[in-house]
Amino acid sequence: MNPHPNSSAKNKDQATRTRAHEKTEMTLSPHSVVSAMPAARTTTATPVLSVRDLTVALPKGADRPFAVNRLSFDVHAGRTVCLVGESGSGKSVVAQTVMGLMPAALKTSGGSVLLMGEELLGAPAARLRQLRGASLAMVFQEPMTALNPVMRCGLQVDEMLKQHTRLGAAERRARILEIFERVHLPDPPRIYASYPHQLSGGQRQRIVIAIALILRPALLICDEPTTALDVTTQAGILSLIREMQQENGTAVLFITHDFGVVADIADEVVVLALGNPIEQGGRDQVLRTPRTAYTRMLLAAVPSLVPATRPAVARGVPLLDVQAIGKTYLSGSWPGKRREVRAASDVSLQLHAGETIGIVGESGSGKSTVARCIARLIEPTEGRVHAGSRVGQPEGSERPGGRGELTAFRRMVQVVFQDPYRSLNPRQTVGASIVEGPVNFGVPRRAAWRRAEELMEWVRMRPDALARYPSEFSGGQRQRICIARALACEPRVLIADEAVSALDVSVQEQVLKLLADIQQRLSIGILFITHDLRVASQICDQVIVMQRGCVVEQGSAQQVLVAPRHAYTQALLAAAPGQGYRFGEG
Repeated sequence: MNPHPNSSAKNKDQATRTRAHEKTEMTLSPHSVVSAMPAARTTTATPVLSVRDLTVALPKGADRPFAVNRLSFDVHAGRTVCLVGESGSGKSVVAQTVMGLMPAALKTSGGSVLLMGEELLGAPAARLRQLRGASLAMVFQEPMTALNPVMRCGLQVDEMLKQHTRLGAAERRARILEIFERVHLPDPPRIYASYPHQLSGGQRQRIVIAIALILRPALLICDEPTTALDVTTQAGILSLIREMQQENGTAVLFITHDFGVVADIADEVVVLALGNPIEQGGRDQVLRTPRTAYTRMLLAAVPSLVPATRPAVARGVPLLDVQAIGKTYLSGSWPGKRREVRAASDVSLQLHAGETIGIVGESGSGKSTVARCIARLIEPTEGRVHAGSRVGQPEGSERPGGRGELTAFRRMVQVVFQDPYRSLNPRQTVGASIVEGPVNFGVPRRAAWRRAEELMEWVRMRPDALARYPSEFSGGQRQRICIARALACEPRVLIADEAVSALDVSVQEQVLKLLADIQQRLSIGILFITHDLRVASQICDQVIVMQRGCVVEQGSAQQVLVAPRHAYTQALLAAAPGQGYRFGEG
């Protein structure tokens, strides 16, 4: 009897993958640059992408004439060029223009975009479809919107092979399983059959990268692919992109606002402001000896991993006293066996007036679950939360004093979520969104509106913005509006759940300073949920590190971030992008 009954099947599967790989090389679209001579791209002096005097006009009535104005740069094989700048600087417009995916409202009014010497501007739609995937590909910021939610992940990669190769179904499947292995996805057959919502954020982003790289394009465009990922997942994605680049000699155009990422991966850097090229050059020249005040301003806004000096906190009666809370979910259903999933376990903290406590950890560590349990958005299954009254007891305990007590608690504890656009009703003016909470708590509408006008000035926006809709604001402005909405209820505790993770460094710095100013003015306590250790070091007095639902380390920011004791905390700090790079100190 064969002691390994699956060995012959595995060997057969491997052989099928090898044949599929060889056949793919012969059957790629004739327009695929990669299939022609992958090795040549690493030695040729001709740039893979050449952008010359690119100008993209904005519609009439916009805040400026051009989304991009006379931009020029080259991306060579095996090299990475980073486009950096604040939100609205035109970075994503450049990517959309190169891909031929520019919105109809924008028009190219000048310049040239050459891919291996072929002009892309004005190219027929059919030709662009031939080139996309085979010669140039793009990894988008949010994989959940880039993937089809009702289509299995393997079939979404299969679409690319169907369009550009003549492989049979079995050979395509083998090729997909191979690329899943190469992008380090666990259990490729299971991933192939999974829907996007069944995977983690990092796994979904690896699926998008697999789609982009399966035909080995000459040019890969990455538009903020790691913005919402925790530091270890981010490090894994960046390492994967570098690995695939080295294997295939791919040219990479990388769009980001994270200067730590720029320090880790860039060969050259192009800085944009309001569509205008401000500065460009080698990585060290731009990041260490910037020539322009704008670049120096961006670099000055990069938070340090060294904890900031913060005023001492008076240790009186805590605003929030959390005692050993936990949350357990039951998964599975009859007739299968149900199992328990402990999302959080035995988490305790005390938050005082004027204090900020940070909860950090990877995706799935349980930090957002803890925040939602504390805010009573979900029911904890164990432990207690004291905030002037007793709420959040587990089932079977003495219950809180009824609906009135819970209403008072929710007025006292307010939440600012990660995505301000999803937090605000797009059909309501921002003024209506801000006054809604106080009015529900019994405040007269006229008084609530006066308070809203005052709060808009607090968050450094004009009161007349109350009459506008969320779509009329930038991401940073929408987050300020969400902070104003939370403060309108006059809370004592503010829970910020990844409230600055999607913002560029300068806007992020402004929002953090705003929170610190409001905290000092109102003596509120802030529970700050983040995966960005640099941000935690600048705003937090205490830091709690979570892994797989459990607290592994807890203490002052100085103690946890400068002298971590637990191996997991040390790994998080080691994975932080730009570790050890000294910005602006050339």
